Amino acid sequence: MATITTLSEFIMDRQAEFPFASGELSRLLADIGIASKIVNKQVNKAGLQDILGSEGTENVQGETQQKLDVYADVAFINYFKSGGLVCGIGSEENDEYLAFDTEISKRGKYVVLFDPLDGSSNIDVNVSIGTIFSVFRRTSSVGDLANINDFLQPGIDQVAAGYVIYGSSTMLVYTTGHGVNGFTLDPSIGEFCLSHPRMIIPEDGKIFSVNEGNLNDMEESVKEYITHCKAEKYSARYIGSLVSDFHRNLIKGGIYLYPSTKRNPKGKLRLLYECAPLAFIIEQAGGLATDGEKRVMEIRPEELHQRIPFFIGSKKMVEDALKMRKED
Repeated sequence: MATITTLSEFIMDRQAEFPFASGELSRLLADIGIASKIVNKQVNKAGLQDILGSEGTENVQGETQQKLDVYADVAFINYFKSGGLVCGIGSEENDEYLAFDTEISKRGKYVVLFDPLDGSSNIDVNVSIGTIFSVFRRTSSVGDLANINDFLQPGIDQVAAGYVIYGSSTMLVYTTGHGVNGFTLDPSIGEFCLSHPRMIIPEDGKIFSVNEGNLNDMEESVKEYITHCKAEKYSARYIGSLVSDFHRNLIKGGIYLYPSTKRNPKGKLRLLYECAPLAFIIEQAGGLATDGEKRVMEIRPEELHQRIPFFIGSKKMVEDALKMRKED
């Protein structure tokens, strides 16, 4: 019988990779796993409880909040606040960052930025959705309240990033800069178990993921690349849930594109909550992530809800897309 390694066991085994962390980062990652199980439980019961549909409010992005959006946001915030390892959070669902003001929280070494429920427009139709998270060491003094500079850090300063996908099975995938590993939730024991060790994205792929409904508003170079993908008979796969599209491409090889458009000239996806954490993961898995001009990991954010164009996936496919941009 094969030996099963749980998420907690794996994290503890890898603790030596972070001698400066004294176990806090390991415990924080374990806490994220527990919080995601709480959200997963509600996601799986969504059709049986009054938790589907709109909350009747909008987030800072001007998007209608779903009931599960709000539930997931509150669940993660409460867990981070009670854990004592995090001094503040930034959430895609909230206008401003939240600095925890308890004495134990102010001693926390980390800040977490997260999208509590990515792809929430798919909640009501039972399509895979997910949570994306990014962890930074605080830059402010331990014991003080967290401030905006703790959150406006470039992706290269992340100490951990990952996502949870709630689908046919629930998976947690994360990196701490030492490769990418995936864990599948075993409902029989209530534990995430190592199922995808040392994840590597194929250098090339045959899948392109883009919302072609926006095609007429895209740059000519992007249109040319999409035409190239079709000429090569690549498969068009677009779920409309970033985590789901990214996860499939990570395993099978492919490219995800959300370029600038006339409607969203600065791009639509959020640098801190979506692009930077996924860029950390894809680079650790051997792929590339760019805004079309520069490496996503090197972009220094200027605001919490900054948006950027986004090209991410297999190395060769991203390079081909960039080559067409340069030739345009």
